[in-house]
Amino acid sequence: MTGDKNHKGYSLKVNKGVEQPSSVSEEALQRYKNIKQKPLIIDDYIEGIRSGHRTILSKAITLIESSLPDHQETAQEIIERCVPFSGNSIRVGITGVPGVGKSTFIEEFGKHITQKGDKLAVLTIDPSSQRSKGSILGDKTRMELLSADPNAFIRPSPSSGTLGGVARKTRESIILCEAAGYNVIIIETIGVGQSETAVHSMVDFFLLLMLAGAGDELQGIKRGIMEMADAIFINKADGDNLEKANIASQVYKNALHLLPPAESGWTPMVDVCSAVAGTGISNAWNIILNYRDLTKKNGYFDKKRMLQLKQSMLETINRQLNEDFYNTPVIQATLPQIEKQLFQSQITSFAGARKLIDIYIKKLKGQDG
Repeated sequence: MTGDKNHKGYSLKVNKGVEQPSSVSEEALQRYKNIKQKPLIIDDYIEGIRSGHRTILSKAITLIESSLPDHQETAQEIIERCVPFSGNSIRVGITGVPGVGKSTFIEEFGKHITQKGDKLAVLTIDPSSQRSKGSILGDKTRMELLSADPNAFIRPSPSSGTLGGVARKTRESIILCEAAGYNVIIIETIGVGQSETAVHSMVDFFLLLMLAGAGDELQGIKRGIMEMADAIFINKADGDNLEKANIASQVYKNALHLLPPAESGWTPMVDVCSAVAGTGISNAWNIILNYRDLTKKNGYFDKKRMLQLKQSMLETINRQLNEDFYNTPVIQATLPQIEKQLFQSQITSFAGARKLIDIYIKKLKGQDG
């Protein structure tokens, strides 16, 4: 038989199939197209954020992270209009040594929180790719179940090597998430290091995850990080590792007794957990709630928030002055000359700095005049 369909003797007959419904909601697809095609104005952003629209919230955070002047101007206006709706959350910083299982812990912890009816936002500070400047770790792929939860919002933020900038952008992202109705905010850091100090300055509760059985338990972390911790949890406390975790827990309890009392009136807690087995997760949440209740009652919670606002303002002043100083044309023209004098031992570092500052102040006074 020939393969020509029009041939009389062609034996293969193809029946018309039943049309299948689209796997994508047409209404949702149209809404997405409208958002993508139509440029959003400030009111659109505010309405979307206040109604909990995750796509618009993501777009607003993208504006915050952008370095373009136009984007920054829009972002600042959005932030200012969201401020009155912010502040009604518990902000939790979570850190730990690399490999401690932060993402697995946050996913289990987050599921526990959303199952209780709370709305959770997870803001992570990712290491940045030096080539693309984008996030390396990809937290949405590391927290698949939580990212699919309608009551959870996960946003990785590339650090781009500028810790101060990340701290500012993360603080501003917190405001938007709170305005969107998220009443639990988790800030995950990239690991033990300088980023912990920045995160500690923007959260209410600081949770440190540790591992057991990695040698001397106290060698894996600096004392400064321990002094910041409101709770230490030994993760991966399951199977053969449970006994080691309990021993490590006692070591940390003894170490914390040597630290001076906290101004908050709170005694740091130490416990064990297993994010894989799901054990100890509820204990972590109960400890955070107990901390919140205690510090709200004694006034420390609000006092700490006020101090953080002041610190943020001072950091902004320092950053703006620094940028303005080095972007001033007369400073850019004079700096190489001062450096040359410095290298030739014609001037001291202090004298060179003083001269540049005097030039900068004179330029400012000239503008005022």
